[in-house]
Amino acid sequence: MSNPGGRTRNRRGEGGLLRDEIVAAAERILEREGDEAAITLRSVAREAGISAPSIYAHFADRDAIVEAVLDIAFERLRRLILSTVGTAQDDPVASLLAGCHAYVDFAQREPARYRVLFGRLREGRPELKTPLRMQDVPPRWRSRLQAFEVLVDGLAACVAAGRSASTDPFADASTLWTSLHGAVMMRQFVPGFPWPPFDEAVDVLVLRIGRITG
Repeated sequence: MSNPGGRTRNRRGEGGLLRDEIVAAAERILEREGDEAAITLRSVAREAGISAPSIYAHFADRDAIVEAVLDIAFERLRRLILSTVGTAQDDPVASLLAGCHAYVDFAQREPARYRVLFGRLREGRPELKTPLRMQDVPPRWRSRLQAFEVLVDGLAACVAAGRSASTDPFADASTLWTSLHGAVMMRQFVPGFPWPPFDEAVDVLVLRIGRITG
């Protein structure tokens, strides 16, 4: 049986399949349009070939769809970094460099998705007091920070191998992440500036901020 939007209705028990199709439709819109604002209930319904009201059986509103897109993108970033780091396990410094390059490569290849990940202002999110421990971060945020934890572990491995003079891998990894993000965003928003080659810039940030000694 087909619905008014022309899509064949899912059989009983296939609600999860429709939910995945809705999220995939939102991802395609973001990739194609390069702007989170293009994701609306109507545009997602049109992309998925369903009626807009049928979305409410799976998502409370448009923001819930965007949050699902975010979850997938954070997991994709985590897996990309882990797979890249795994290629240089014998050398902790090479592994750290590889992970950081994977991070900026993701940002360059998928700028719209990256901006949604780290540049979106979300209403109603909890305010966190400082100083803060990772275990104090809300569970959903913690799951989205797993790529950062790979960075902390990578720098700690350099310290353990005697290759870094860092006395606080968490703090230095935080500074490194901030610097990498700044380098990404500045190149996106000031493209005409004579920036040094990005690969070289990433190496410099990692070696200096990570206090790599050899």
